[in-house]
Amino acid sequence: MNVIETVINEEQAGERIDKVLSTVNAEWSRSQVQQWIKEGHAKVNDKTVKGNYKCKTGDAIIIEVPELEELDVVAEEMDLDIYYEDQDVLVVNKPRGMVVHPAPGHHSGTLVNGLMAHCKDLSGINGVMRPGIVHRIDKDTSGLLMVAKNDLAHESLVSQLVAKTVTRRYKAIVHGIIAHDHGTIDAPIGRDKQDRQSMTVTDENSRDAVTHFTVLQRFKDFSLVECKLETGRTHQIRVHMKYIGFPLAGDPKYGPKKTLPIDGQALHAGVLGFIHPRTNEYMEFEAPAPKEFNEMLELIEKRS
Repeated sequence: MNVIETVINEEQAGERIDKVLSTVNAEWSRSQVQQWIKEGHAKVNDKTVKGNYKCKTGDAIIIEVPELEELDVVAEEMDLDIYYEDQDVLVVNKPRGMVVHPAPGHHSGTLVNGLMAHCKDLSGINGVMRPGIVHRIDKDTSGLLMVAKNDLAHESLVSQLVAKTVTRRYKAIVHGIIAHDHGTIDAPIGRDKQDRQSMTVTDENSRDAVTHFTVLQRFKDFSLVECKLETGRTHQIRVHMKYIGFPLAGDPKYGPKKTLPIDGQALHAGVLGFIHPRTNEYMEFEAPAPKEFNEMLELIEKRS
């Protein structure tokens, strides 16, 4: 592990520590520095701090730069549905049932395994198990994801997510008939204290979450909606729709049991738009809902 020491001067005073440290070495990205700080590799006057710490003149900073880890994720040849690819970014349509990145219980068959076989140059900012991954969608949610192929692209795409300028529109089948044509759900989401594997609307240890929805079609017992994400919290659409009384059909965690013959929530990330990190051109992509999703719509129409 390489140890770097620096002392804050008057010009740097008042700046965030992540911004200051990202200027120490031209090869360090701000996102990478933020990750190191989060992992406790940076100390100010022998104390760990958060990434938003405002530096003071004379602060003694020590940062321990971790050795690069060998990527132990196995590349696997897959027939990926690539919608766009260049030297910086890749847009892929993830099928239902596929996990985005390796995790306990899912070391192979993930989107990352396939991406590693498809392209050798993925941003390493998000760690050895999630190369190139900027955002993710749940295993049983289908649809479009943007992938960063270098650190410049990664930083740009993450910044756009933080600035809420990325277009992310989902189609969902929900229980119940929503009376309003349009609505906005502005409710903070955090970990459920009763079930640590689930998220819930709560004021405790939560983050702001905003979902806009439009009703596309109403049926006898269900509604087809389009949800537009303003933020991107874990399980956001699933939690928000349950919160207002219209849980997603087939959702094993947040919805009623055995309602439609679909394996997992009826949710599809159909539209994705962002500004290209290098050309500054706005790009938008649209992927049709998968076969299972459309079959559920046909079944609901027949029952109505």
